[in-house]
Amino acid sequence: MKSTAFWFLLTGASAALTHMGVFALVQYLQPEMWPELANALGFIVAFVVSFAGHRWLSFKGTSTPIQQSLRRFGVTALAGFGCNELVFMVLTRHYGWYALVALFAALVLASAQTFILSRFWAFQR
Repeated sequence: MKSTAFWFLLTGASAALTHMGVFALVQYLQPEMWPELANALGFIVAFVVSFAGHRWLSFKGTSTPIQQSLRRFGVTALAGFGCNELVFMVLTRHYGWYALVALFAALVLASAQTFILSRFWAFQR
């Protein structure tokens, strides 16, 4: 379990940094783009990092076939993104937080949900 937690945190941090990096780059290059759309683009790129890291590092002992894991993780990630986007929108639009700070807070909140669904469903052992 310690190894799973370590790799989950490392993979999650890598995916979160990827997500935030893509978000910041898109916002810099296309400042007129809605922040929610830039958030979605960051999610799409980070999904690849996240799935690969979780499949081959965090939950490497899984017996779940890769296609099944990909489908399940896709649902898990979309649920996490839904949580992320909702929190992001509330923090930026209702409370006036800076977008990158709101994105960081939203990613942290969504990560617990993603871990639970990944551990006990998407990459079930």
